[in-house]
Amino acid sequence: MSLLKTRLLLLPITVILLSCHGAATTPNSAPECGTVPYPSNTGTVTPNPITDSPQVWSFVSAPDLHPMKVTINTYEPGASPDLIFIDPFTDSSNTTYGQPGALILDNNGNPHWFRPLSSPNLMNNDFRVQQLNGQPVLTFWQGTIASAPTYTNRPMGSSEPGSCYYILDNRYRVVKTVSARNGFTSDIHEFLITPKNTALFLSTNVVPMDLTPFGGPQNGSINDFAIQEVDLNTNELVFFWKASEHIPLADSNQPAATASASNNIWDAYHLNSIGLTDSADDILVSSRNTWTIYRINKPTGNIVWRLGGAESDFTIENGAQFSWQHDARMLSADIISLFNDNCCGGTTMIPPGTPPSHGLLLKLDLSQMTASVHSEYYHSPNLIVATRGSTQTLPNGNVFVGWGQSAYYGEYAAGGNSESNPAWNTLYDAQMPGTNYTYRAYRNHWTATPYYPPSIAVQADSSTAATTRVYASWNGATEVDAWQVFAGATAAALSLIKEASKTGFETAIPVTSRRPYFQVKALNSGQQIIGVSNVVRLSE
Repeated sequence: MSLLKTRLLLLPITVILLSCHGAATTPNSAPECGTVPYPSNTGTVTPNPITDSPQVWSFVSAPDLHPMKVTINTYEPGASPDLIFIDPFTDSSNTTYGQPGALILDNNGNPHWFRPLSSPNLMNNDFRVQQLNGQPVLTFWQGTIASAPTYTNRPMGSSEPGSCYYILDNRYRVVKTVSARNGFTSDIHEFLITPKNTALFLSTNVVPMDLTPFGGPQNGSINDFAIQEVDLNTNELVFFWKASEHIPLADSNQPAATASASNNIWDAYHLNSIGLTDSADDILVSSRNTWTIYRINKPTGNIVWRLGGAESDFTIENGAQFSWQHDARMLSADIISLFNDNCCGGTTMIPPGTPPSHGLLLKLDLSQMTASVHSEYYHSPNLIVATRGSTQTLPNGNVFVGWGQSAYYGEYAAGGNSESNPAWNTLYDAQMPGTNYTYRAYRNHWTATPYYPPSIAVQADSSTAATTRVYASWNGATEVDAWQVFAGATAAALSLIKEASKTGFETAIPVTSRRPYFQVKALNSGQQIIGVSNVVRLSE
């Protein structure tokens, strides 16, 4: 039987009484922000996402959700079972497969939670699990990212005004939103909750400046960066540090002449990560466009040392060089991880002879002030990643790499591999469709029970007199093991007619009943009921 005929035999009677991801009735204790796209300065219209495609999920019980599908290229024993956190989108010149938004997946590529955004000009970034006041929370940036041809008013990859950060609890309720202070814009690159329940984040501000001494326009500006720290319990700004007051513009490897492509604004610094160190007083900061990682002392604001770039305090040994890097983290007093893009200052022009991008762990000798390779993590086949990327060390010792502005993310055994043998120690590799990519990719442990009920849809199958298909899903629930189906002649008199194991995001359950009222209940592995849907009526 053809697929078309099969579909015609199903008469859809889908009843959804609640928004699939709960946004319509979310009991927020914080105001929504970053929900309106920034106006285009060019008038160019970004293509709408592709939602009807074999590369995009569609669900009967959750018709408003259309996350992208991923292809699993490698899945070997030893890969972590933890969930994967990504924020798929694409440049404004391309079309996204699926809606942009925050997406949790398992190793098989099945969605566990998806929070779609309302516009292709809205994005999430840096989506992950963190701890606030001892409790697990989800955090992400939300807003509009400058990307030609729709946005050329700011340097590519910059945050447009109106963006902010979200914190959600493990029932998917928005508990707090945070915005940059002192006239700065909340930047996409980092929102880090510290053990002191403060948030460290990056922010930007356009500062007019004569750029002719650097080869740029006279009526130019710089995209200044500030590190801000806010106490999340009191909302007090407790730390503020500006790059322009500490990093010479002459250290930039981004030509000032590139300002002409973005409203004469020079992206001289492009700070893109903040990390903790072995001292509560110091932080680790990556500047993509100076090719430098800085250790900064917060009480004084002074730079303790520079790793890489024009003024490096370390001698970088052969093979340990990096450029245009992202996501620098101090793993111990003498080990630093980063994603080494090796390319390209935000442009798509790849110089001949550019080495492949890779995850990189560096070994620091603090007595001799040298940096050498500890381990490397290349993709098979090798990739050159123009922007973005992440390198995360996992509790099991493996390393999880987000391949930035390419379609991949994957996991590697701790020993790593090499440019000449990139398949070695590759445990997991997934590929996004089309030109979709994610700013970073994380593996995190996450347990959640949504505050909103499961979703149910019912369809009568006209090919048989008695068969009905019940579709059950619960966007974001991580503990569902099975579904119970209840049916009855009235909404008040329902009885259990079937139980089925959960399969993927949505479970299709055929039942031999045309009783008009249906309901599903979610069971955990202990056979406890953890969620109950609304009652829906089947109409013939």
